[in-house]
Amino acid sequence: MSKDEIFGKLKDILVNEFEIDEGSVTAEATLFDDLELDSIDSIDLIQKMKEFMPAGTKFDPAIFKTVKTVQDVVDALVPYMA
Repeated sequence: MSKDEIFGKLKDILVNEFEIDEGSVTAEATLFDDLELDSIDSIDLIQKMKEFMPAGTKFDPAIFKTVKTVQDVVDALVPYMA
């Protein structure tokens, strides 16, 4: 899955599941300040993205402790979305 495809799926989830304004979801948007997500939301977001990973994919959730922007999430997911 390409970075653009991952971004599209991530954006869909943020808009539809978290009721974030579509215009606010940009690659540069910060998860906690701009999009006003909290730590529970970020866990929910990752769980929803797991639906698009190949079956049996395992990843270290600790990598998401360093993400700050939507692009950071996309970059962190790329290795797992092959």
